Amino acid sequence: MRYEGIVPPTAVTKVEWIVVQYEIDGERFSYLEEFYDEVSRVVLMPGVRWGHNLDAFNDVLRGGFGTPEDGFVIRRKNHDVSRERLGYPETIRQLESQLETCHPSWRAKLATDLSEARAEHGRTVFDWLVEIIQSHGAGGGEAQDRVTLILD
Repeated sequence: MRYEGIVPPTAVTKVEWIVVQYEIDGERFSYLEEFYDEVSRVVLMPGVRWGHNLDAFNDVLRGGFGTPEDGFVIRRKNHDVSRERLGYPETIRQLESQLETCHPSWRAKLATDLSEARAEHGRTVFDWLVEIIQSHGAGGGEAQDRVTLILD
């Protein structure tokens, strides 16, 4: 078999890909706003200004805001601490704040989410963040961004 300009598969050597990895330490924040500060401070975009909200965080994961455009890994160190701190009390606080300023068409949905959070049912802030990150990885709606989440 002739391979014109193509390396035969048997001759291919192992290629080591260098993947950028960012570590978010759950010990470093207790509130969603502090999570955003941690992302800004040293993790994804030191010195870059961004919106500090869930939509802006979603945009950051697409790459190009100081993050690699060809994918990266987010390692959530001490994720169990983060899961607790960004649990139902923080979810209630966030939903109450959103309810005060949201468009009237969203009030019923937020009120339902708030009732569920008060009953300790439904998704938490921790879950929101994990879902956003996972949507940019394998099987997610924005998988082309190639973001991998590792929970440590």
